[in-house]
Amino acid sequence: MSFEPGSNIQDQVETLINAYPGARVLLHAHSIGAVPAVLAAASGRLDVAGLVLVEPALYDIARGEPAIERHIAIVTEARAQTEDENLQGFWAIFRPLMFGEAFDADSWDAERAAARQWATSNVPWGHGVRIGMTTGITILVVTGGWNDEYETIAGVLTGHGARHIVLEGATHRPQDLPGFAPAVEQFARAITAPSTTSDLD
Repeated sequence: MSFEPGSNIQDQVETLINAYPGARVLLHAHSIGAVPAVLAAASGRLDVAGLVLVEPALYDIARGEPAIERHIAIVTEARAQTEDENLQGFWAIFRPLMFGEAFDADSWDAERAAARQWATSNVPWGHGVRIGMTTGITILVVTGGWNDEYETIAGVLTGHGARHIVLEGATHRPQDLPGFAPAVEQFARAITAPSTTSDLD
């Protein structure tokens, strides 16, 4: 499922909880989608058989780790530019972090809309997610082996009982690789069969 554009994290949590009344669900969440998924699972208002977290952006559970703090510091610096209505300044800082390429003035007109969207999108920290919220939930974490932030987060989850697999070759989208579906099927067979599955991006 997809959330309403511009919705905040708490609205997404409520949307998720209300989407599956009475159903036992295996949640699939990608990137920042892991934040409302974990919050919904921990709420006690959703019957969760398990979580499949793909490159989960659960930054709150790994605060203090160098890769996590570096990312948060850069995004915070970039967003400070927008407070002065300097969208181009935001993009000059944010673009290399997220896309690995320096700001290109010749591409600015074409990228302005994307910059505005990123400047106002939810950030995946500050939502009160704690590692204890995953206690008792069967979790599969899938990462791409390319980014220290996601591997660090996966390490925290693994330390609290999650299973972790690395599928290399598709960077932030390991779900696009042939090995993903069999891994999820094996995971699903190992837990109580859910009546519903949900994909969060």
